[in-house]
Amino acid sequence: MEFGHWRQRSTHLLSRDARADTALRTLRTLIPATGYIPDFLTPPVSGEHLDAALDNVRATPRERLVAELTRLASSRPVPGWVRGPHERHTSTLLLTADALRDSFRVLLEPYWRQVRTAVGDDVAVRARAALGGGTGALLAGLHPFARWNPPYLDVDYPVERELRLEGRGLTLVPSYFCWRRPTALADPGLDPVLVYPVAKQPFDNALTGEEGLERLLGRTRSAVLAEVAGHRTRTTADVARTLHLAPASASYQIGVLRGAGLIVSRRAGKRVEHSATPLAHGLLSGSGSPLRREPMFRSG
Repeated sequence: MEFGHWRQRSTHLLSRDARADTALRTLRTLIPATGYIPDFLTPPVSGEHLDAALDNVRATPRERLVAELTRLASSRPVPGWVRGPHERHTSTLLLTADALRDSFRVLLEPYWRQVRTAVGDDVAVRARAALGGGTGALLAGLHPFARWNPPYLDVDYPVERELRLEGRGLTLVPSYFCWRRPTALADPGLDPVLVYPVAKQPFDNALTGEEGLERLLGRTRSAVLAEVAGHRTRTTADVARTLHLAPASASYQIGVLRGAGLIVSRRAGKRVEHSATPLAHGLLSGSGSPLRREPMFRSG
């Protein structure tokens, strides 16, 4: 199974993290294994980090939330807190956003670098197809998930439906966890989106190099590199605070990584911001190293 190792490791981690376990049970209420899933849980693609997506979820208009939760409640039994028009929409949205963040921290963050790499590789393939053969070549390249039959795109979709673009564009969203078949938003009035699976390497294979990276760089240095690479930019203070390192230690490790060509530093006003180089991203992607956020040292 593609996600066998991930399921086993996630089950183990959830047994030790009550907050994440509660978050996952909340999300299972809103995201069934089959059937209707509320569209507000799939915010518009912005290219930003998790915080931007969660902000979009929190900003869901009340009318839309009520309509989608009512539709969910009509398709399956739901607990009392999912009450559609009788629920304060801000409470529901805050609860959902917190659940998404907590579940991401345990279930996805350790593998996020591999996910981003797989999605980035797919985007590169699609871009080359579009540049070389135009829209037709791009859509033809979606086989076997979809078949380009101009002017129609026939998609291997779980249910029978027809979506007319009516002059709107179609946003293609490559997804690591989309399995076997593409999916789309349920509301035809929303901007058309097609989420489709990307080629992927099983997580257990990708993580076998993690210990090798730590042997190469050392545990602290590999953690510093992963912390910087997990953001657009990080300051020395950011790294020290997140990993619970002394500022002098964080500064030293960043200096070593900069000397090795893995980090670049730029002054932005009074701040010095660090970012990972393509060489660093390639190294981390190859190792499958997770974005380590846990402190290197604990007080107590």
